[in-house]
Amino acid sequence: MTQTAQENDSGSGNAPVLTIRNLSVNASRGADGAAGLGRPIVHGMSLQVHAGETLCIVGESGSGKSVTSLAVMGLLPKDALTAMAGEIEIDGEDVLKASDSRLRKLRASKIAMVFQEPMTALNPVHRVGAQVEEVLKLHTRTGAAERRRQVLAMLDSVHLPDIERIYDSYPHQLSGGQRQRIVIAMALILKPRLLIADEPTTALDVTTQKQILALIRELQARHGTAVIFITHDFGVVAEIADRILVMNQGCVVETGTRDQILARPQQDYTRMLVSSVPSLVPHERCAPAGEIILKVRGLCKFYEKTKKLFSKSEQVPAASDVALTLRRGEILGIVGESGSGKSTVARCVVRLIDPSSGEIRLHDDDITVMGRSQLMPMRKRIQIIFQDPYRSLNPRRRVGDSIIEGLLNYGTSRGDALKQALRAMELVGLPADTMERYPHQFSGGQRQRICIARALVMEPDVLVADEAVSALDVSVQAQVLDLLEEIRQRVGVGVLFITHDLRVAAQICDTILVMQHGKVVESGSARKVLSQPQQSYTKALIDAAPGRGWDFQNFRPA
Repeated sequence: MTQTAQENDSGSGNAPVLTIRNLSVNASRGADGAAGLGRPIVHGMSLQVHAGETLCIVGESGSGKSVTSLAVMGLLPKDALTAMAGEIEIDGEDVLKASDSRLRKLRASKIAMVFQEPMTALNPVHRVGAQVEEVLKLHTRTGAAERRRQVLAMLDSVHLPDIERIYDSYPHQLSGGQRQRIVIAMALILKPRLLIADEPTTALDVTTQKQILALIRELQARHGTAVIFITHDFGVVAEIADRILVMNQGCVVETGTRDQILARPQQDYTRMLVSSVPSLVPHERCAPAGEIILKVRGLCKFYEKTKKLFSKSEQVPAASDVALTLRRGEILGIVGESGSGKSTVARCVVRLIDPSSGEIRLHDDDITVMGRSQLMPMRKRIQIIFQDPYRSLNPRRRVGDSIIEGLLNYGTSRGDALKQALRAMELVGLPADTMERYPHQFSGGQRQRICIARALVMEPDVLVADEAVSALDVSVQAQVLDLLEEIRQRVGVGVLFITHDLRVAAQICDTILVMQHGKVVESGSARKVLSQPQQSYTKALIDAAPGRGWDFQNFRPA
């Protein structure tokens, strides 16, 4: 079936809410930075979305997914991207021909967007209720009392608890899932015809993700909203998609129903993407037999919280009586929801934050009792990789200088440091000439490889990976996971792997700790924990993993 035939057969036979015909978007500048026509970002894009339908757009980073969504919203940065050809019609009205004032009205009444990171979409100095109400204030003539009533009703419809308190809260006082619900409420308050969701669940844990997906489906059914869902998570796609559109390098590769794309993909690129999704079934692994290099006992971390002015503060536990043992060559995963204490444990182990009590022994040395001067020589032996590689690298420094910075601080000569950096770059699969380039000149996956090289060049005993692959698309994620597996076998480093993605944990971890409310509720081999969970919380995490009904590697329902 051709793409056009598929589009005409989709929906309920009524006129589409969104129609894109032959859209082409180019960079506004050439490769040399000079003004003029640059490289094509999106080329010949066509699609339709009907009321009540969910179209998932998938593809690797740089495939043109988000650029397409910005073009639909009329939000292409004028100094960087230009729509060169095509039509984008919302209920028959061409967005590309609309004036700025008309676009502002369309964004309120016809189209709305939910972005990946709610903290960047919300103003940190204004209460969230006022921010949702601002949409009504700008685009309707309702009075203050009626606006407040409508906002509270909308907060209730997205299943937020204690809506009066939420209304008066600031963004930082809410959890990630609650902030994402606020952004969804803001997008839907005027009941738009089309909702564009750009990676809205990528940074959320599996249970919160499941709630957000169910919420979008519920609101869609209630209001008949057309939804474009942009994601690299095929588990999410399997849960919510009516149709799927696959993009690569700005072009449509393949489009069809969910079952057509997931079970009978026609193009090699689509087959590669789908088969790259990690399985929830762990591999059979031998128990690690290396020496113990990290032992944590009774680790606790409390934060002081003041209830009211002049009242006594209370201690809030972020981690409580945590114990773990890491052997050389072992990958130990810590999984759990947001707020479970995973990252707190990781940061305590690296001594980025000071634990309140407990022992953290690196070989025989208890680093919890060490002062700054004593810690300095120990920091070489334990390194950390963060979730966002772009924020981890100085944008004004060449990556080679960033990689050798730690070695220079410990007295290594620049010549020797560069030799070690070259070996580290070879280990992560990057050529030597990349050391002369800047972070913005690399893809997300390449930047994460650079961060891994920067950590490995210190020859650590322990490598802490804190959500190191959660922001990467499935094909790049698979490459980085393979790289970590190869590194632990070649170098023998022990890896503490923090993740909320159970599929990733199943494929890379030897052992798994499950955390809830700062405590370890279950631990054991990856196969035992994920295949035979003993605790109800672990079972709930596994049940919430999106796409459990699909065997992606074999292109069939599980």
